[in-house]
Amino acid sequence: MNSLDLQSIEKAYNRGKPSEVVVLRGASLSVGVGEVVALVAPSGAGKSTLLQIAGLLDVADAGSIHYGQREMTGLGDRARTEARRQEVGFIYQFHHLLPEFSALENITLPQLANGVFRRDADARSRDLLDRVGVLARADHRPAALSGGEQQRVAFCRALANRPKLLLADEPTGNLDPANSAHVFDVLMEVVRETGLSALIATHNLELAARMDRIVRLDQGRVV
Repeated sequence: MNSLDLQSIEKAYNRGKPSEVVVLRGASLSVGVGEVVALVAPSGAGKSTLLQIAGLLDVADAGSIHYGQREMTGLGDRARTEARRQEVGFIYQFHHLLPEFSALENITLPQLANGVFRRDADARSRDLLDRVGVLARADHRPAALSGGEQQRVAFCRALANRPKLLLADEPTGNLDPANSAHVFDVLMEVVRETGLSALIATHNLELAARMDRIVRLDQGRVV
């Protein structure tokens, strides 16, 4: 069974206008349960758009999306939001942590929004921070953390609600090589421990080679 299945995804912006830009041209890919897939693409090839469609943050013009056996295509806004909250964790190149909250609070807040009691949410947040080696920085705000620490906190936030699918868009692209390698090691360790399925976009071919499979996106198609 696949955790994620995208079939014949098409997407264009300014459709029907002289300024129309076709981004995806029938792109299809799948991620098996517990599989870690690298999505490799040159800049502008549509990988971020494909990830946003996979994570129900954007709507395809055509094609189908399945999470396991569940058809996700055509869901309304409320159902899409609920599916994202329950099924998907996101990591981006820039951490997007809330600057006014501590590292711990940045991980706890998504759980509170999902109905978890504060005590249980804090306990999970501390466990995740401990796993990635930044528990000692739990009470620090993002501005007081290094780039590598910020990205590890963002990784913990993505895992906070125990998603089945992790989508990552250049998760180490904003880090120096040493920090990039370390954060990727942590990411892969926790993904393997939890049995997550993951689709990770990266320009780094060395990191891509350490995943289960490499998928290439070129001119809007998976090749």
